[in-house]
Amino acid sequence: MVEKNIYAERMRSKLTKALNPIHLEIQDDSKKHAGHAGHDPKGETHFTMLMVSDSFENMSAVARHRLIYNLLAEELKERVHALSLKTFTTKEYNCR
Repeated sequence: MVEKNIYAERMRSKLTKALNPIHLEIQDDSKKHAGHAGHDPKGETHFTMLMVSDSFENMSAVARHRLIYNLLAEELKERVHALSLKTFTTKEYNCR
């Protein structure tokens, strides 16, 4: 059985180290996807993330998402099926 929150914590650690976020929320939405592709009853397959980092300055949304997918390549290969990403610089986040 998968240890609870192991993938969420691995992702948090990698993203924090690489992008120094000002704010990072990682929500496990796996239960909402029961019966859908990639779902596993053990969980940690579908996540929603909100990240605020000035590392995103001058990057398009697509470039930000690619960066995150590259950083989390291992997790995506092993267990994580889907990531819903919301990425902002500090300025963008404060103007919302």
